[in-house]
Amino acid sequence: MAGHDFDVWTAGDAYERYMGRWSRLVADEFVTWLASAPGGRWLDIGCGSGALTSTVARRCRPRTLLGVERSAGFVATARAHASAPALFARADAQALPVGNASVDLAVSGLVLNFLPEPGVAVAEAARVVAPGGLVSAYVWDYGEGMAFLRHFWGAATTVDPSAAALDEGRRFSLCRPDPLRRLWDGAGLVEVTVAPLEIPTRFADFADLWDPFLAGQGPAPGYVAPLAPAARERLRAALRERVPTSPDGSIALRARAWAVRGRKPGA
Repeated sequence: MAGHDFDVWTAGDAYERYMGRWSRLVADEFVTWLASAPGGRWLDIGCGSGALTSTVARRCRPRTLLGVERSAGFVATARAHASAPALFARADAQALPVGNASVDLAVSGLVLNFLPEPGVAVAEAARVVAPGGLVSAYVWDYGEGMAFLRHFWGAATTVDPSAAALDEGRRFSLCRPDPLRRLWDGAGLVEVTVAPLEIPTRFADFADLWDPFLAGQGPAPGYVAPLAPAARERLRAALRERVPTSPDGSIALRARAWAVRGRKPGA
């Protein structure tokens, strides 16, 4: 992935603790929203550890299903948990190893903000989809809809104002409906629709929320990784003070993603 040095996405197991459990929940909401007919030829672009790919395999009865991902670590994790007919290949989202008009649905989960040229990736997706086929994706609403990240960056900027420059809500313009719609329109797709997908993010206790930030996968954990122990403890304490905790110690929050889809013109 291109982007800031803190945008580390390589280890599937570490990602699973930090974001993978929520990725699976939102993938399920996305597939429900798509409501696709069975028997389609699917391409999952930037499939990561395989959350969306496995959901498509389980729920959509695809004829073919290929996940492409640039990170070797993620591909290994995805293959280890794959279900038929899913196959995986290492490839760049901006240069897909797939022929023109060779799939019915090109989808992408939680990837667009981390690509150097997302417009190129959407154009590539449109190229490989057959006329009448769908190009669809979803991204986290980093600006307003990811409560646990909003609390994290709020705590981080309290103890270190320079952390504000790393906040995904500031950095990623594609976490909102209008830029997503413009991106799809720009690729020549029609019948473009944008919709919210909401999931619960319930943490058993504060450790369940905090410990994944120590794994080094993604912008927020990437920020935590190089902190000195004293600075890390100040951040932990500030975050604990911010999050709403139930009497049983659990922390119940919400997360929102924005989903977009458009159809390739033609029969």
